[in-house]
Amino acid sequence: MSESVTDVMVAGAAEFRYAKERLGEAGEGVWDRLLDWLMDEYFRLEIAGLENIPADGPAVIVANHSGAWGLDAFVLVKSLTRNLDRPLHVPAASMVFRFPVIGSHARKLGAFPLDPTLGLEHLTAGDLVGVFPEGISGLEKPFRSRYRLRPFSPGFAATAVQAGAPVIPVSVIGAEETYPKLGDIPALARLFGLPYFPLTTLLPLPAKWLITVGEPIPAPPRPESYSDRKAAAGRLCGQAQEAVQSLVDRERRRRETPFW
Repeated sequence: MSESVTDVMVAGAAEFRYAKERLGEAGEGVWDRLLDWLMDEYFRLEIAGLENIPADGPAVIVANHSGAWGLDAFVLVKSLTRNLDRPLHVPAASMVFRFPVIGSHARKLGAFPLDPTLGLEHLTAGDLVGVFPEGISGLEKPFRSRYRLRPFSPGFAATAVQAGAPVIPVSVIGAEETYPKLGDIPALARLFGLPYFPLTTLLPLPAKWLITVGEPIPAPPRPESYSDRKAAAGRLCGQAQEAVQSLVDRERRRRETPFW
């Protein structure tokens, strides 16, 4: 009898895991189709400058990060992966993978847990790595500070110098108006274990989105000493932030209106 009960429990557990996996796959499919619709129909996304991304060899794609919920990361990565015939790897904060559907979908798009090397192994293998050097601070800034980049963390530049990979600046316009950050709700941030919980619109607003890929910034020759490499990374980081901010300012002026 005990063996029969055990067999039933094992079979039930297997069926539950299978149902959970199928439910997760269905959820990912819904999210994927919703993202396509948002990009193509709702945001009327335009993307320019794809020719600036090399067809082969390593490169670090560096973009601004904005909008209360970080939807720009999904939009940018999906827009690039469906236009490029090569993989794109993106280091992401651990909290991204805590969400059942969004986390698994992010992995399929090329996201991997954030680590100190910021994807050095992928660059060494000749692949693309995409980063958002403003990090969470880019999402936390209030709407009145929209499109003013927060200081870049230089880790990506150190990785680019080490790998000898060019840095490709990218501007994303539209996320700030889609989910404007109007305030914070600290109690909900503590409840869900998040760095912040934004006060914003319940549904995304129909902002016009523009993604522009700028010209590559070559990585400098790799210095021998640590201090020289650190200095070179600092200069490259500054160049990248200036290039992204210039693209953001230019493309923001290009829109006739932020909305329909």
